[in-house]
Amino acid sequence: MTVPFWCLAIVCFLPYAWGFAAIPARKQQLGRIDNKDPRAQQTRLTGLGARAIGAHKNAFEAIAVFAPAVIVAHLAGADPVWSSRLAQIFVSARLLHGMFYLLDLDVLRSLIFGVALACDVGLFVIAAQAAG
Repeated sequence: MTVPFWCLAIVCFLPYAWGFAAIPARKQQLGRIDNKDPRAQQTRLTGLGARAIGAHKNAFEAIAVFAPAVIVAHLAGADPVWSSRLAQIFVSARLLHGMFYLLDLDVLRSLIFGVALACDVGLFVIAAQAAG
């Protein structure tokens, strides 16, 4: 498996880390963990718990752009060194994004979101160059 595919695997499981981070907040803020209707319970979270759910949801959303970018770059025969670099930077940025979300560092979170998005764009660009 290539480095970008390993990065994709990591990114696919990253949302769960942020979702698990919300579990203690659910118990602390709401008295218990409601496993019958967890989504309704999650909407009542505030502070760290709400931010963990935000990071969880945003991490899922990021997969929708990163996955096709990695696959298109691979199928187009894009430079494997640059594909690997961009994928690794993306993973690092997404890890930081989640941490900044939990720590309530909104400006840093937005900036690192831009870094990750630039990696997505970069993967499509190198795919276009390889195919072109």
